[in-house]
Amino acid sequence: MLVAGIWGAFVGAQLDQQMLFELDTTQLNSKTTASMLSQYRFLRLIEFGFGWFAIAFTREIFSEPKYNRLFLSVMFLGVLARTVSLFADGSPHGIFYLFAGWELVGVILIFIYTQKEIKHNGAKQQPLTIQSTGRLQRY
Repeated sequence: MLVAGIWGAFVGAQLDQQMLFELDTTQLNSKTTASMLSQYRFLRLIEFGFGWFAIAFTREIFSEPKYNRLFLSVMFLGVLARTVSLFADGSPHGIFYLFAGWELVGVILIFIYTQKEIKHNGAKQQPLTIQSTGRLQRY
């Protein structure tokens, strides 16, 4: 997610349009191209941010209910959005089925694993505080 996010936002936005969508942006008017690429770059940075969150809070995602629910909810909603798109917008290129399948498998496996871990580590949680570093921490 980190590499794909940076790639799409700063390096390969035009190339992604051709490879993923078979879209030749030179066939669009310049305002449409600029608007579409601006939105695409923004969404790729959101993808980067979610990947960064996943790495920065891996321990919490796998042990604390609040982080776990947030992480799995975002992942599941992404799969749900792809499913809604399938019915609302039609069949995408094959690579998008691979993405959706991989994402769904990830949600299921992480959910199953973390439910056991969170129940096993079910000790009472300490309240969250914001440290001077800006990072959430338990004390």
